[in-house]
Amino acid sequence: MDKLRVLITNHAAATRAGSELYIRDIATAMIARGHTPIVYSRSLGAVASELRAATIPVIDNLDLLATTPDLIHGQDHLNTMEAMAYFPDTPGVFFCHGWMPWEAAAPRFPRLLRYVAVDYPSRDRLVFEQGIPEGRVRLILNFADLDRFKPRGPLPARPRRAALFSNYVNEHTPANAVREACARAGIALDVIGMGVGNVSEEPESILGDYDLVFAIARSAIEALAVGAAVVLCSPMSVGSMVTTENMDTLRPLNFGIRSLREPLTEAALSREIARYDPEDAAEVSRRMRSVAGRDSAVDQILALYREVLDEWAGAARRDLRAEGRDTASYLQWLAPRIRDNERLQGERDWIQAEYYKLDSRFYALNNEAAHLREQVDRSNELVRDLEARAAEQVSSFRGELARAREEHRGLAASNELLRAEASERERNARELSAELAEKGRCIGRLSSKISESEQSLRRLSAELAEREERLREITGTLGWRLLSRYGPVKYGIVLPAYNRIKRVFSSKPAPEVTRETRAPRD
Repeated sequence: MDKLRVLITNHAAATRAGSELYIRDIATAMIARGHTPIVYSRSLGAVASELRAATIPVIDNLDLLATTPDLIHGQDHLNTMEAMAYFPDTPGVFFCHGWMPWEAAAPRFPRLLRYVAVDYPSRDRLVFEQGIPEGRVRLILNFADLDRFKPRGPLPARPRRAALFSNYVNEHTPANAVREACARAGIALDVIGMGVGNVSEEPESILGDYDLVFAIARSAIEALAVGAAVVLCSPMSVGSMVTTENMDTLRPLNFGIRSLREPLTEAALSREIARYDPEDAAEVSRRMRSVAGRDSAVDQILALYREVLDEWAGAARRDLRAEGRDTASYLQWLAPRIRDNERLQGERDWIQAEYYKLDSRFYALNNEAAHLREQVDRSNELVRDLEARAAEQVSSFRGELARAREEHRGLAASNELLRAEASERERNARELSAELAEKGRCIGRLSSKISESEQSLRRLSAELAEREERLREITGTLGWRLLSRYGPVKYGIVLPAYNRIKRVFSSKPAPEVTRETRAPRD
């Protein structure tokens, strides 16, 4: 193929966003193949600097282009129509990059021989809303620069880190649902994009650090190419986890607006996070890298350029009348927007001033809400602590109450025993009292008897003393001394002699009289 000079137009070459990065990737691929891309935009910035660093010419005024390009690659209706008018002998191709953006509306113009849609919604916009003949529309799906976005290592069994890639997420959008769903799943989340002041100039250098990515469109394609699991997610809506089952359906939709089927909620996100499958994600990445590389897309674009140039070379002559009519139609479509521009700018300025006021108020309220949330969190923590302590105290009180009831039952039983014992002791005491009273009476009687006995004893003692005195007097007499010797003589001499004499004169023996058998009178 002959080397081409292609003028690429876009509304901006400033921020690193969708269509800007698209022209960067196309231009750098073309210059690597020996072609000469020239980028034209009225708004230059970081992307323009990056293009110039790659030795690609960038201009913001068509007067600076001193030669006629072979073909115009248009990506914004204003810049495209300006270039088509400036170079009246050059054919063009218009690229539609979205269903919604105003600048992506396609101008109908005879020298725009082909229109490219990057997905099904863009194709439908061209054909069904903007009157572009279907035969002039080509579908060249979006892509990733596989030299930049290299495969990562195997995913872990469960995701540990996630990233939300979006230039439209800010503190006013309901993206907290993503944070809450990730927190519930124990996944650390980073938010990356212009809206949060965290723009990544080289996303290819950080995507490999994330196991799970929330993104749409170009960011989703690049994350899939690296090997992350991807959940389709915008600031307001959520789609599905990209899997081997749905990838072929979602890719022609550019993983974009038509893929997002329900509002962004924590429940929907948690459901999709639960579908995380590292093996399936690896297969999705392998298939994406086989079909969605930049080289394949550039091959299709260059083939389309050649098709347009061949058709233009075979054309008999320019149809100036048709170009005039289509230019007039375009101006008629554009005029109301230009006439309303001043009014809209005034409204925009007023809205912007109101926005700043509301934003300031929102910031103050947000800080106040954060302070209140901290207080609520502390109060909730205190309540939880008090509830835990109360539960412990209730449990302790219940245990003490159970022990007290058990002790009460034991004391009641002991009380009954003590009452019975007291009653028994009282009865015993009464009996003892009665017995003591009786013994007291007995003691009284005994005391009386003892007193009488003592009196009798004293009388007997007196009588005994008197008799002992008399006995001493008797025993001291001669008669008593003789009488005291009578017994031994009688029984030792007289009675034995008597018994012998009696046996001599008696026919039968008479009993022997001894001391033991003597008559009681002796």
